[in-house]
Amino acid sequence: MKPRPLLGTAVFFVLSCLRPTEERVELDLQVGRAEQGALSVKVDDGLAAVRALTDDSLVLWGSAPGFALELTASSARELRLEVQNCLPEAELGVLNGAAELTPLADTTLPTRKSWTVTLPAGSSRLALAAPDSESTEPFQFALLSDVQEAIDRVGDIYARMNEQPSVRFVLGAGDLTSNGRRDQLERFQSELERLNLPYFSTLGNHELGTQPDLFHEYFGRGNFHFRFHGVAFTLLDDASASIDPTVYDWLDDWLEQSRRDVHVVAMHIPPVDPIGVRNGSMGSRNEADKLLARLAEGRVDLTLYGHVHSYYSFDNAGIPAFISGGGGAIPERFDRIGRHFMVFTMDAKTGVTARDLVKVD
Repeated sequence: MKPRPLLGTAVFFVLSCLRPTEERVELDLQVGRAEQGALSVKVDDGLAAVRALTDDSLVLWGSAPGFALELTASSARELRLEVQNCLPEAELGVLNGAAELTPLADTTLPTRKSWTVTLPAGSSRLALAAPDSESTEPFQFALLSDVQEAIDRVGDIYARMNEQPSVRFVLGAGDLTSNGRRDQLERFQSELERLNLPYFSTLGNHELGTQPDLFHEYFGRGNFHFRFHGVAFTLLDDASASIDPTVYDWLDDWLEQSRRDVHVVAMHIPPVDPIGVRNGSMGSRNEADKLLARLAEGRVDLTLYGHVHSYYSFDNAGIPAFISGGGGAIPERFDRIGRHFMVFTMDAKTGVTARDLVKVD
């Protein structure tokens, strides 16, 4: 049964009156919040989308390596909780309340876990995290963007990723589908079952196609922030070649929180096109300057982009930057890059210690 958003149909009335980027900000604020009958759920910071909710079951799609949530029940009950797109080693724990957890072995997918949750009446807080999530030891993550119409061939990219034993998760910089239709989003998620790692992504301009609200239903927020192994990650929605003013307020907070940390920022469209031949940049040079000035002042260590279907390494505002649009969408001609993904080695004390381009074709 589909969950009922907390603000109900009023949300859709409000959205009809807003500019496109503001509409997606409003959708961001609803991610992770739902109620159905005697049960309601609220995921902190919207770091998981509610895919299904009934009186006795809850399915979440994770957008980060870990997150906390609050479950409120009007009466005691037993709930089956399933988390999709999670770290294979993730564990669920009780933060407060008298809930009891029993792990279930009812799936063979490494990125899907489930539990029986015995809930008392009232509110209980739970948290999903890997046992080493607070470690500051080095780790690796991968970057893959711009799959689009190449979904039929993405399986061999996932197979190559599965051969990277130290990679903990994949970051996506958008354009997962050709035009964001429901069948395309469902196909993308079904293909992810071949990947042994979770895939945390923002959206690109192709997700704005026919129903731009569907990305939030399937994948969660377009703008979000999380930490893993002492490294901060911020993903931004600039799919309209611009960032909403409200998101700049969020970004200022995230930059301030992470000023003393290693910080990675990813979005779909580069603020400035480093080669200038495809108009692959934000719509306003003034806004691009404003954004890059914020990132530089906030001491961001690494910026990642998609949109341009090739690979470029450059600096923007003194920050190391990479475009990696190698998911298989129509490639740039004659560059001999082809389909690819990137692997970054991160250290919470020193930043990016290694980066590798992995060619698939």
